[in-house]
Amino acid sequence: MSKTALIAGVTGQDGAYLAHHLLNLGYRVVGTSRDAQMCDSSRLERLGIANHIEIVSLAPNDFRSVLKVVSGTEPDEIYNLAGQTSVGLSFEQPVECMESISVATLNLLEVIRYLGEGIRFFNAGSSECFGDSGEQPMDGERILQHHSPYVVAKA
Repeated sequence: MSKTALIAGVTGQDGAYLAHHLLNLGYRVVGTSRDAQMCDSSRLERLGIANHIEIVSLAPNDFRSVLKVVSGTEPDEIYNLAGQTSVGLSFEQPVECMESISVATLNLLEVIRYLGEGIRFFNAGSSECFGDSGEQPMDGERILQHHSPYVVAKA
């Protein structure tokens, strides 16, 4: 029996490549989009995998929507790559940024805890959280630089 992966943000660059990789490993891949019928699946089409992925609608900032999708797809693993990805746009739309990143992440984690199914969870971070490091290596001791709403949401 193959594993099922749920990828929030499957139509983005990283989500598409992850879906391609997981399909090659034999996974059943379910991806999410805020509107499954109107999403831009061009990256999935370019990789030749659009017809091998089930895309479902998900409102990540709505707990009930997340619960419905996760319980309905029964994933073994959830990959959270969704949310606003523009640092510049985060200054213009800070509430949207916080909801699409931090509230969505919290809802996914809370659904995993609520279902108690042992679902593995991956949440994408961002090097933006470290700011301009110059030549200094980044490690767990480095202080995060909260210079934008995007970084605050990711951190």
